[in-house]
Amino acid sequence: MDIKAMYKLSYGLFILTAKEFEKDNGCIINTAVQVTTHPNRITIVVDKKNYTHDMILKTRKFNISVLSENSKFATYQHWGFQSGASVNKCEQISYKRADNGIIYLTDECNAYLCANVVSTMDLETHTLFLADVVDAKILSDDESVTYSYYQKNIKENPKTENNKKGYICTVCGYIYEGYPLPNDFICPWCKHPASDFIPLNTENKK
Repeated sequence: MDIKAMYKLSYGLFILTAKEFEKDNGCIINTAVQVTTHPNRITIVVDKKNYTHDMILKTRKFNISVLSENSKFATYQHWGFQSGASVNKCEQISYKRADNGIIYLTDECNAYLCANVVSTMDLETHTLFLADVVDAKILSDDESVTYSYYQKNIKENPKTENNKKGYICTVCGYIYEGYPLPNDFICPWCKHPASDFIPLNTENKK
């Protein structure tokens, strides 16, 4: 089976935010989908390793900021390549707070949704959250970014030394130094498996 066929499915990219007590946090997801109009409900799927996951599990509320095509790679690095458990992701960034008390992003986003969790489903490594949309607002007319657009137009190709040995994640650019790459290795940044890694400098030889 060619697992990369899954990449042909259409995905958006979003900043998922939550608040627990005085703690604000968020992460990048690509699994926000409207499932019904009446009632207006969406689903999101969140990796259990993400700090935001546990916040939503406890508070049962979250916001979705819809990233647009003018979003920058640094935004994905900020929200997707570090953990809110050890870093305050809300320092030195621009945001607003919705009526539910949770932040949403205005720069590089074209809309936001506020949602209350209705039910959850355990997916082993992830949790699926079914939620009612309780508020929403359009922020701009910019086109929403797709996963494909991100890969072709936003993601930066990392610069590596020619003599460095290891593997690089083709999804986010994380570099694993060492040989061989364990078959069960999971990228610490984007959570993709070892099958999405290639030997360093392979891209430079094309």
